[in-house]
This record gives sequence, structure tokens and C-alpha cells, in this order.
Amino acid sequence: MGALLTPSRIATVQRHIESFVERLKPWSWLWPPMAFTAGLGSFFLVDRQQWLGAALALGLLFAWTLLLSEGLISRWLKRRGHPTPPRGVTTFIAQMIHQETLFFTLPFILVTTVWNSGQTLFALLVGVMALLSIVDPIYFKIAERWRSLYFLFHAMCVFLVLLVTLPIMVHLTTGQSLLLALGITVVVALPSFWHLLKQSSLKRWCAFFGLTLILAYGAWLGRIWVPPASLWMTSSALSPGFDVERRIPQGSMALTPQAISANGLYVYTAIRAPRGLSETITHAWHHNGEPMDVVELNINGGREQGYRAWSHKQNFPEDSTGQWRIDIMTSTGQRLGLIRFEVAEDSQQASLADGEIYASGLSGLNLRRFLPGRTNDAEAQPDA
Repeated sequence: MGALLTPSRIATVQRHIESFVERLKPWSWLWPPMAFTAGLGSFFLVDRQQWLGAALALGLLFAWTLLLSEGLISRWLKRRGHPTPPRGVTTFIAQMIHQETLFFTLPFILVTTVWNSGQTLFALLVGVMALLSIVDPIYFKIAERWRSLYFLFHAMCVFLVLLVTLPIMVHLTTGQSLLLALGITVVVALPSFWHLLKQSSLKRWCAFFGLTLILAYGAWLGRIWVPPASLWMTSSALSPGFDVERRIPQGSMALTPQAISANGLYVYTAIRAPRGLSETITHAWHHNGEPMDVVELNINGGREQGYRAWSHKQNFPEDSTGQWRIDIMTSTGQRLGLIRFEVAEDSQQASLADGEIYASGLSGLNLRRFLPGRTNDAEAQPDA
């Protein structure tokens, strides 16, 4: 091994890498739009061309493996007296991988974000990180001067790539993917606090582990703000009746206390998921901000317009007037969407449940009509 990795050969390899990087730099502006296009294509083609999504995800994870091993390689070369890669070269390669990750995952985040919720802040954070990754002066300043912040930036990119690729590649549920991604992210973020251990002491070790626990707990609490990157609600509706055979809402009524007590209320949602993914979602009912009922629904991925699931609520409180909200959530508390309506004594002020199916997100554009082939799934219909 020592005869193979001689200093001269290592120096030659490094010169070739540096030369390649210098030739690549003038064209680096093409990388972000290419990664964004790849992410967009993977999002819309993952059902019919699942090999494409898996190949892109596998390539992305392979690139992350190389990046994570860069520090180990540098230390290994230094201990044996070999020249280490220049910081500028390794930072440029890391920048390309960060850009690939951020712009590849950005379509998944933008499409699955519920924009009238706290998930908007998470989506904006990802957007700001993507912009920072292409602004060289700011990016290289963070990489050179603020290493702790740079490691946190890196950890966030790891979280994004795991959140998006795990459901595609190994069909983990959104909850499983989220928990695994959070755990790995906490580990990757630990180098941000290594400066506490430069002067080893019991106090500094306690501070290190304390910050680790705070980071893990904060990540868990913030999960509700994270969009479920593999699931999104394509449409929803409220109705007094439901045609089970045709699987569509029907009827119309003003949501007065008398009407909902006599007829109940159907909630229809269509949830989009990758083929082969089985998931449990919930319809969580709230009345004037207070939690009421939670209905679990099991869905399966692969249906073009979303897996149609509905629940029927019949038990309403005696005083049901006021503001109602139905949160469509994953089993781990990530919001897929929400439905608001008002129950009032005056039918003119009450919301109307007319069975109209309203498209959500990009479903309103119906971009998937350009893709050939359709699939059918069974549906879910629990009562509450």
C-alpha cells in the first residue's frame, strides 16, 4: 500500500484534481439549475420512473459519503507525511455537493409545504440556504471563518437529503424517515460544539453533552414545522353525504348546529405518496382551538391524483358554533394540510359544505396529466 501511495503519485493526483476544479469553476453556475431540474423530475416521475428517483438519490448519498470522509482522508495523509488537499479545493467540492443537495430537495419542500402554517418558516430557511450556497463570498466566508456555523449548515443539508431520499429508496414511512434523519443530523452537527473540548474538563464535557441533548430535543419539538417531503395533499372537500361506490363527496348544506347534528359531516382528502409507501394519516378535529377527535386513516402510495380517504364525524358537542379546523397530519405530527370552516346559527354566516373538491398545491395545475398511464388503489373510509 505504501509503495502504491507514494508522495509523488499523491501529489500528481492532487494536481489533476486541482486542475479539474479550476476548469469546472467557470461552469459551476449550471449546477444549481441542473440539480433543481433533477429534483423536480424525481418528484414527478418517482411513481412511473422509480429507478430515476432511486438513481439520483443514490448518487446524492454517495457524494455525501465522499464529503463526510474528506476530513478523515486529510488527517490520514498528514500523519503519513503526504500533502493534504488545499482547503479551497475541498470547500469548492463541498459547495457543489451542498448546492446539489439544496436544489435537488427544494422542489420536494416547496410542493409539500403547507404555506399557511409554521412550515413556511422551514421552507424559507431552505430557500435562504440555497441562495447562500450560490453566493461565493458569503459561502466561503462562512466556510473559512465560522466553522461551527458551517457544520450546522452541513448538518441541515444531511437532514434534507435523508428526509427526501429515504422514502424513495427504501420505502420508509415519513415518520421513520424523520426520526432517522433527525438522529443522524444531531450526530453530524456535533462537530459544531467540538471547540468546547479543546481544553478537556468535566465542565466542558457536561456542556458538550448538554448542548447535544438540547439540540436533539429542539429537533424533535420542531418536527411539526418540517414538511413531509414524500407526502402532500392534492385535494379536499366537505360534504353532508358521500357516494361510496363512486368515491366522491355529494350533497350540500349550510353548516348550522342543527344540520351537522342531524347529518354529520364528511371530510374528504386525497393524499399523494410514492408507489409502495404505506402510511397512516390522521384527521384531527379542533373546535375554537380545542382538540376534539382524531381519526386514523391508512393510505397506500401510487395513485396519480392521490389516495382518496374520508372520515365521517357524527358526534358534535351541544354548542358546536364557532371556528372549526381539521388538521391532516402524519403519525409523527407533520402537517399535510388543514381545512377550516365555521358553524353558525345563521345559515348566511355559516360555511357551506357543498362537496366541491378543491385542489391543493400543484394539483391545481394538473401537471401530471402529461405523464402516461394511470393506477387504481383501494380507498379508506373510517368514521369518527
